[in-house]
Amino acid sequence: MALATMFSRISAFYFFYFAIIGVYVIFFPKALQMAGYNSARIGILLSAAPLMRFIVPFFFLKLKHIKLNEKVFVISLVILSLSVLLFYPTLYTFWPLLAVNLLFGGAISISLPFVEARALEVLKRHIYGRSRLFGSIGFMLVALWLGKTLQTPIDALHYLSTTTILTAISGAAVIYASHAGKTKTAGPRSGESFRIISHWPLWLGFFLMQVSFGGFYNFFTIYETANGISLEMTSWLWSFGVLCEIIMLYFQGPLLHKNLLSVLKITVLVTSVRWFILWLYPGSLALTFFSQSLHAFSFALYHSAAITLLFTLYRQKALAQQFFLGISYGLGGFAGAILAGQIYGKHLFLIEFFIAFAAFAALSIERSISYKYNRV
Repeated sequence: MALATMFSRISAFYFFYFAIIGVYVIFFPKALQMAGYNSARIGILLSAAPLMRFIVPFFFLKLKHIKLNEKVFVISLVILSLSVLLFYPTLYTFWPLLAVNLLFGGAISISLPFVEARALEVLKRHIYGRSRLFGSIGFMLVALWLGKTLQTPIDALHYLSTTTILTAISGAAVIYASHAGKTKTAGPRSGESFRIISHWPLWLGFFLMQVSFGGFYNFFTIYETANGISLEMTSWLWSFGVLCEIIMLYFQGPLLHKNLLSVLKITVLVTSVRWFILWLYPGSLALTFFSQSLHAFSFALYHSAAITLLFTLYRQKALAQQFFLGISYGLGGFAGAILAGQIYGKHLFLIEFFIAFAAFAALSIERSISYKYNRV
């Protein structure tokens, strides 16, 4: 009963958290463009949250008295809820808006690693994917609905604030469920001491993979609408990619008991092919839908394989998840957003192809990982 309760509440958190990401990634760039910002400033604004995802984990690494525990998690949810309300008075002023994005990014960088570590502790690998797919559903529903209703930048802020507050409520419910009953951990408790340098090609691959997503996450909507595809159809493209992601999350369980580094390399190689297709055929609806189908590999399977590998590799489970999100979605997302804002144009996804292929090359030289726990 306790396990079923944890499953439902973690699933609810994923649903609302990734609904936030849906608003922020798909529609916030368009809202900023509607508010009068150019591509370079959009790139800078959207790089703030990833930058904070990178910086925040170092506080937990260097300051030994600060731990990612339930108290810190709840504080982050409160700050997240307050920061999102500050988007309203700062929307049309660059520097205050940048400051709010930094605050928002700092708070959101704490919430997901805590829940990811908790989910991997209490849920088996195939059950984790079925919980995580609710996040994809939340992302997809936001994409479909806002694609039809977004008219002004304020519309995007209404959805951003609503999904954020619901995320905070569901996060608090996860904590309450943890206290209401004891849950048996499903994951291994052993592993190496956390050190990035021991597996630097792995971490370099994580970083480069997310840099390659800079053009997609921040400019895909602008890129496709500029190439003749309507905003509503672009929202369907986003949703189709997420649908493929959901299918992968549901059925991926057996793949997570394979050689996880090999799984990672395959997903990254597929991602490079995906960006190459978007560069060659930006206005082809059929091929763009095909490229979106590859999201099942380049996000769903990649993400699950990465966090599962780190969970089995290191003893400090939550810290490893923080640094994964910090170095990949944080530093990689920051660099990717800045780069995409500077190079946006017809060759955007050609450059992203080369970056993703470099990530594959980095993972290919990682030789020192033990797979002692991979099949637990």
